[in-house]
Amino acid sequence: MIFKVFYQEKITEVPVREKTQVLYVEADSQRDVRRKLAPFHYNIEFVQQLAGAHLAYEQQSENFKLAENV
Repeated sequence: MIFKVFYQEKITEVPVREKTQVLYVEADSQRDVRRKLAPFHYNIEFVQQLAGAHLAYEQQSENFKLAENV
C-alpha cells in the first residue's frame, strides 16, 4: 500500500501549513509507516492511505516519488 505522509522536518516544530512537507511511503499499515520514519524524528501530522482514483491522481503529480531507504 502507498501512504501519503504530511510532516514537519523537526519533531520540535509546531505544525504550520506553509512548512508542511509531503512524503510518499510504501508500507503495510499506518503503524508500519510511523515505524519506518521513526529514525528521522519527523513531526508527523497525518498519514493517509492512497488507493484507486486518489492514488492515480497523486501519481500524475510531478512531486510524486516513493521515498527510498525508509
